[in-house]
Amino acid sequence: MRQQVLKALANPARIFYVPYTLAIINFIVQFLIFVTIFVFVMVTSKGSKTVDPLVFLGSVIVVHCILAFFSKKDAQLGQIIMAKIQLFKKKVPRKLAA
Repeated sequence: MRQQVLKALANPARIFYVPYTLAIINFIVQFLIFVTIFVFVMVTSKGSKTVDPLVFLGSVIVVHCILAFFSKKDAQLGQIIMAKIQLFKKKVPRKLAA
């Protein structure tokens, strides 16, 4: 029983080698960037030009690979980032949040 608990803490849930929270944050940020640029191009060109979605698919894959590389070094990277976000939401002074 104890071994399973330690294993669960040491190996967080992953999506293609990236911690679950980081993978979801990556996808959401990339999607919002795509939608923003897509709408901006459509409005400025009055519908005559479009943005190729494959460019953004490539950027999602590249960023995901970078996250996989860094999370291989530090398995708890997703939990560290989520803890930092919680501290900034609570407006903890920077000296304590660092």
